[in-house]
Amino acid sequence: MLINTLDIALFCDILHRAGRKIVFTNGCFDIVHAGHVRYLEQARTCGEYLILGLNTDASVQRIKGPQRPLNNELDRAEVIGALKAVDAVVLFGEATAEALIAKVKPDVYVKGGDYTLDTLPEAKIVQAYGGRVEFIDMVKGRSTTNIIEKIKKTI
Repeated sequence: MLINTLDIALFCDILHRAGRKIVFTNGCFDIVHAGHVRYLEQARTCGEYLILGLNTDASVQRIKGPQRPLNNELDRAEVIGALKAVDAVVLFGEATAEALIAKVKPDVYVKGGDYTLDTLPEAKIVQAYGGRVEFIDMVKGRSTTNIIEKIKKTI
């Protein structure tokens, strides 16, 4: 389910009042692969409702370069939102997910093990309201960049 950024705070407030434990993660998810699926399945075990902040096309270009994303934001939202582990998707275009996290106020914020509390600006916001930050190990050899490189070699 794709939720409008303008509605996400109210949506999450309703979940919190219903006693649901919200987990939040974010990323580009350009070409969904087994590493993404395993990561999201693990993230989902940290709570009852997984909300995924998905970078808009413009923000992916700023992060990954002008050739990305390969799939547009609505297609990426549809694919990632169809995974069993993901309950809702919300698009964001900022450089970090700080503003979105301030709206969602997740009980648990999950990121890949390539981050630390010191390198994750969103962590301070989560900790300020009493939330928890969890890191999940990345699946070695599984990345969109690796897939793109493999495709380039076959052309």
